[in-house]
Amino acid sequence: MTRGTVVAVLAALIATYMISQFQRSAIGVIGPDLARELALDASRLGFLSSAFFLSFALAQIPVGIAIDRYGARATLIVSAAIALAGSLLFAMAQTGTGLIAARALIGLGCSSFFMGPLAIYARRFPPERFAILTSLTLGAGSLGTLVATAPLAAVSAWIGWRGAFFGMAGLTALIILAVMVSLPVRRSSEEPARESWAEAVKGVGEALRVRSFWQVFALHATTYSAFACIVGLWAGPWLSDVYGAGLQERGNLILIAAAAQIIGIFAWGAADRWFRSYRRQALTGGIIATGLLLVAGLVQLEGFALTAWLILFGFAFGYVPIVTSHGKALFPQRLTGRGITLMNIATMGGVFVSQALTGLLVAQFSPDPAGGYPAQAYHAVFLALAGALALALVFYSRAIDPHPSRP
Repeated sequence: MTRGTVVAVLAALIATYMISQFQRSAIGVIGPDLARELALDASRLGFLSSAFFLSFALAQIPVGIAIDRYGARATLIVSAAIALAGSLLFAMAQTGTGLIAARALIGLGCSSFFMGPLAIYARRFPPERFAILTSLTLGAGSLGTLVATAPLAAVSAWIGWRGAFFGMAGLTALIILAVMVSLPVRRSSEEPARESWAEAVKGVGEALRVRSFWQVFALHATTYSAFACIVGLWAGPWLSDVYGAGLQERGNLILIAAAAQIIGIFAWGAADRWFRSYRRQALTGGIIATGLLLVAGLVQLEGFALTAWLILFGFAFGYVPIVTSHGKALFPQRLTGRGITLMNIATMGGVFVSQALTGLLVAQFSPDPAGGYPAQAYHAVFLALAGALALALVFYSRAIDPHPSRP
């Protein structure tokens, strides 16, 4: 590829991942508005947000096989078209059920938006560039989370949340065209030999039996889910019900946590040279994150303390890619694709479970006359997430550590 082609391909793939990051977190800001307009209680709001992650997780194994058999380019284009349709249906939905169905369709569409780029980097770029391209995609793509905070609040205040999702549908259409134009179709002679469906499924079973798979799987299932459960769902209602924050204010506050997490991703990545251990680094980050969840569950934060907590919370959860790296390192090269796909099932499935169950948890508390929930409901969410993460960390502490710097 020429330099210009490489830049165009990277821009298209990073933009694709940004859409996935935006869609994961969008409910966090507009959730209270959806609840009021369509009369959604906490359990329905929780399931609305988590529907994205359920369909995303269920699609991972088929997506991995489709990438291997039909190519990442074709898989990305088809799934992006599904995401576009989901955004349009979300913008037009008139009932909670319609929103949930549309959100599940969006999750299905976004299910290849990270695995597809990884496959392209692995097959079309020199091996020594894979790590930097992956980090660039994770870091720059996380800007989509930022767009789902204050910018989404501003756009929703201007043209409404429906208008915002019509706009996202249009942007998704442009990105489909960008992928089609920038990424050339590979000749059949350049494609790797395809496994049969039976061989592909057998490889999944082998990946499940890799040593320490389940210990790392457990941390995948509880780490990102704790962050996404707060930033992507409950932060907006929490800030609205407990602190009286309006649309723009809660957008700004959630932006602080999302921005801190992006900074944390780079900081935790740079710290690898000192830790030289996936396990020690992930345990350190996980313990800090658990402590912060406990603080929010036990203490009523006010003023500067709330802002400081949001900054520390986001930064602490920047260790998420360390867990991803640990998972990838467990598998031999021929099982890498299926291995990281299975870990991604834990990541996205964990968000589905945490958001759905915390929705039921919040619904156990009687809403205030104005329609919001008491502070105790959100304290219970923070404590539940802290408990789940703590248990996973204890289990994970027994995992092998295949860090390249270790003997």
